Amino acid sequence: MQKKNLFILSAASVLMMSSCSKLGALSADNFTVTPNPLETQAGQVPATINGTFPEKYMKKKAVVTVTPELRYADGQVAKGNSATFQGEKVMGNDQTISYKVGGRYTMKTAFNYVPDMQKSEMYLTFDARIGKKQQKVPAVKVANGVIATSELYKKTLASESGIIAPDTFQRVNEKKQEANIKFLINQANIRKSELKNNSVQEFVEMLKKINADREGFNIQNVEIQAYASPEGGVKLNDQLAGKRKNESEKYVKGTLKHNKVNADIDAHYTAQDWDGFQKLVAASNLQDKDVILRVLSMYEDPQEREQQIRNMSAGFRELADGILPELRRSRLIINYETIGRSDEQIEQQYKDDAAKLSADELLYLATFDKTPAEQEAIYTKTTQIYDKDYRAYNNLAALALAKGDKAAAQKYAEKAASLGSDTPEAQANMGLLALVNGNVQDAERAISKSANSENVKAALGALNIAKGNYAQAEQYFGKTNSNTAALAQLLNKNYAAAAKTLDKVQNPNAMTDYLHAVVAARRGNKFAASSYLKEALQKDPSLKQYAENDLELSLLK
Repeated sequence: MQKKNLFILSAASVLMMSSCSKLGALSADNFTVTPNPLETQAGQVPATINGTFPEKYMKKKAVVTVTPELRYADGQVAKGNSATFQGEKVMGNDQTISYKVGGRYTMKTAFNYVPDMQKSEMYLTFDARIGKKQQKVPAVKVANGVIATSELYKKTLASESGIIAPDTFQRVNEKKQEANIKFLINQANIRKSELKNNSVQEFVEMLKKINADREGFNIQNVEIQAYASPEGGVKLNDQLAGKRKNESEKYVKGTLKHNKVNADIDAHYTAQDWDGFQKLVAASNLQDKDVILRVLSMYEDPQEREQQIRNMSAGFRELADGILPELRRSRLIINYETIGRSDEQIEQQYKDDAAKLSADELLYLATFDKTPAEQEAIYTKTTQIYDKDYRAYNNLAALALAKGDKAAAQKYAEKAASLGSDTPEAQANMGLLALVNGNVQDAERAISKSANSENVKAALGALNIAKGNYAQAEQYFGKTNSNTAALAQLLNKNYAAAAKTLDKVQNPNAMTDYLHAVVAARRGNKFAASSYLKEALQKDPSLKQYAENDLELSLLK
């Protein structure tokens, strides 16, 4: 009997020792995953795992490698970043976990997102050993499913117009026509030779045009600015500049009368043109240029300035020959407006002969209350007449993108981009096409070429959604009312703004209703979410499978 008891005791001891030499199972209670459910960001599914090894779990010679796995689509597995932990008697560089009290740890991981991951399960797997002996530690399920709302930009962009290159049409444009009359030193009479120079001839020709086309031109006034060069006394120069002003005014009055043009004359003069002097010197190659400019900065008194400059005998001779004669002048400036065609005239001219319209007039015409088909016809006609203007090709790309015709959009965008280096909208549209196809790197390269243009901020907004920068994306979209703009607001948790933006979308579609449903769900409004989802699925039944797996709508299930 004593031998039997001794055997039982020994067996129990062996069993206890054996049990103590193994690593047991861990449970989901040992882990916290953030976020849970998982959520896409910048094309990935990131996760932060906070884990706990319980007291007396990590044997002193144990090594445990924890690997996150995302299991999806009937057997597909994506492995995340591993982390290794060791017991107190292991000679290594991994985090050491106390046997007696256990230990906590944090590890980060990320999976490259594919659409099937929407319905998935996240497990932690364990590669464990004590010394050289492998341990079997069962995998633990720690999260269920992936919210993929940030990836919806691919769907929203695929049904939205691209970036339109704007026209620069202005019916009324302010213009100037300038003539320059030079005078000999200490003289104020206008020489006949000066009236034959190109600028004066162009001045007269413009007056003739204004007279001939009273509907196309509107003269505001003629401005006269007369000057004397800065050498000589102030009193003398004041009288001289005044006489030059009077002679110039007499010439302008006679020329206006001869060409039957009525206009106010605004005449004034400057006795000593030191500002003009400084500009000409600064732009010159004068030997003493720096010295002369320093004199101008050091002395305010005109006489002192002149004396200091005259003291530089060689420098002053250069001034007298090359600079000062240019300052003895009058500037005659016609300030006028060009009056373009009215909207009605543009419409009629397009019907009569579109080739007589400018590129800007044609592009402007397309902004009228036109159907997409009418806009396409106008842009096509524009490419035929102005085949070197990238804007019409670009705008055809934008329309094709709105129709979901990616091939046509790509063709037109590439054509537009080929017409020069300054084609920001075309580059932006190529970037949007890359985003629709899920190629963020190509999108960033294209859009970065257009980033300085105010017209492409919506493209920058979409790019920042793809990169996970939701606050910046919302900022770029500004007051744009589109599905993608609302998506940026939704992802930035600005739900009230997102709802308002969706209400203002000009051509709402299934994605508009679907995003409304997500916004309502996040705000806890089950009835509204259900109603919007029903509308979305009626418009686009293909959204049904996505919606069934969408954890955003879990309150409806």
